[in-house]
Amino acid sequence: MIQPNKKTVIAISGSTRKNSTNYILIKIIAELAAEKFKIKVYEELSDLPHFNPDYNENVPKEVIELRDLLTNANGILICTPEYAHGVPGALKNIIDWTVYSGEFYQKPVALITASTDGQYGHKAMLEILRAVGAKNIDRLQLLISFVKTKINTENKITDDETLTDIKKLIETFSITLNEIPESVH
Repeated sequence: MIQPNKKTVIAISGSTRKNSTNYILIKIIAELAAEKFKIKVYEELSDLPHFNPDYNENVPKEVIELRDLLTNANGILICTPEYAHGVPGALKNIIDWTVYSGEFYQKPVALITASTDGQYGHKAMLEILRAVGAKNIDRLQLLISFVKTKINTENKITDDETLTDIKKLIETFSITLNEIPESVH
């Protein structure tokens, strides 16, 4: 049974591809977590203007909408690939837009890096999230290497260890979300 006061989590795929493995992983997690929290996918990654600190006087409407979405969420889920041993530029762009305004500060953020290797991008993303003050990031993170060998063509996780790890992350994230008082986002 779905809880009436379920927490809302904004999910961001670090890939701009609509059917990327990370986007599929978000959909799988949304299904697995449906009784614990609601996932709303941020789909405007490609539409967000490039970060420019000169925009602080005249912030683009897409950025205002992103900031409002993040502010009103109880938590954030990021599923990202690793590009050239680093963080995808479009994902970094989102975070850059929030450094000044602080939407990630003390917000529970779960990070999944799902890629061929992923260790370098994962480490970089953890440092970025620590720098912006993401809450409990060390407890809410998972690296899934060789992800394409662990999800089949029907978009199901076929690797038992990966499925167990994702379920544990969902449970820890749910506990963290429920530690937040209702009046605080």
